[in-house]
Amino acid sequence: MTQSPSPDSLISAALLRLRMRSPYFATLALFATVTPMTEVNTAATDGRTVFINPQHFATLAAPDQDTLLLHQVLHAALLHVGRRGTRDATLWNTACDLVVHGMIAQINGLRLPTSAVRDAEWEHLSVEEVYELLQRDPTRVPLSDDHDLLNPPNHGDRIASGGTEQHTKGSGRNAILDAHWRNARDQAQLLSLMVAQGSMPTGLARELGMLDPAKLDWRSYLWRYLVQTPSDFQDFDRRFIGRGLYLDALAGDSVQVYVAIDTSGSIDETQISALASEVQAILRSYPHLRCDLYYVDAAAHGPYELTAHSELPPPIGGGGTDFRPFFSAIAERYQPHISAVCIYLTDGYGQFPALAPALPVLWVVTPGGLSLESFPWGEAVRLLAD
Repeated sequence: MTQSPSPDSLISAALLRLRMRSPYFATLALFATVTPMTEVNTAATDGRTVFINPQHFATLAAPDQDTLLLHQVLHAALLHVGRRGTRDATLWNTACDLVVHGMIAQINGLRLPTSAVRDAEWEHLSVEEVYELLQRDPTRVPLSDDHDLLNPPNHGDRIASGGTEQHTKGSGRNAILDAHWRNARDQAQLLSLMVAQGSMPTGLARELGMLDPAKLDWRSYLWRYLVQTPSDFQDFDRRFIGRGLYLDALAGDSVQVYVAIDTSGSIDETQISALASEVQAILRSYPHLRCDLYYVDAAAHGPYELTAHSELPPPIGGGGTDFRPFFSAIAERYQPHISAVCIYLTDGYGQFPALAPALPVLWVVTPGGLSLESFPWGEAVRLLAD
């Protein structure tokens, strides 16, 4: 009588097959601790360990075993457990599954179960973006009923790091996990480039961008962008040096802020209110700022003076998206001797001017909008809820 393979041998075989299919994902899998556990339905992860139900795993064909294992490895490596915060668990789990399934679908030799949640328009986005889109339209895809993202390990659990085990609690535990998976992702990228297989599935680069430790949330970025900082260059504002603009930033000088809000139909009232409220908070703290607001679709409507306590005028628009009217309007009003910046709230899908304007531009991009790297000029940051 032939003896059935042990759970450990089945898991090892799946890891070997992943190594043959994708150096990048195989390297990530090598950084995961994979443990058989009958208490989980099919598989799960707490962000540190991948748990596999051995009875269920043994019933699957080899490609399905590989898919199940990689699914959980990606959840762990992309920090999906820790990134949830206080968000709704079901919506977050669904958003994570949708993004992970989009990645797995692009790997030759793997196949997704027929019940796998998919959305071609959303699965290339970051999980945070998909979550916000699901909040607005929770019936678009079936919500996940398999909560495979477990709570993080309890305080005081032992976490392996660099071949040693350390007692951790609170933020220390999270820092070790983040460093562990950051090292895994770096090594995976290096190996995939060395073997001339450096291309990533659509969506992975966007997910990795959310894990950048230097990434500021959009509110912090907005404050840093608008508020004059102490200068290392006597009488110059550091924000503009990288753009070749050396503008006097003397105390008491005013700074003109031009805010454009895309009203072509892709921006909702909550997003408009979030941006306007944050700008008004900055105006309350820094009275040297002067702000003009424009609503823009295929034409620029405004300007409206935006003060620290003013109510927003009703949005005007609903037509197509064209960024050129706003920058044309600014070009007529802009005086080069006055420090000025532009902020544009949009999804990024529209007609850009052929040439960049003469003043700095910050694009605040809504969830599901154009990738930040695709903006032809200016700086771009993603507008995401806390």
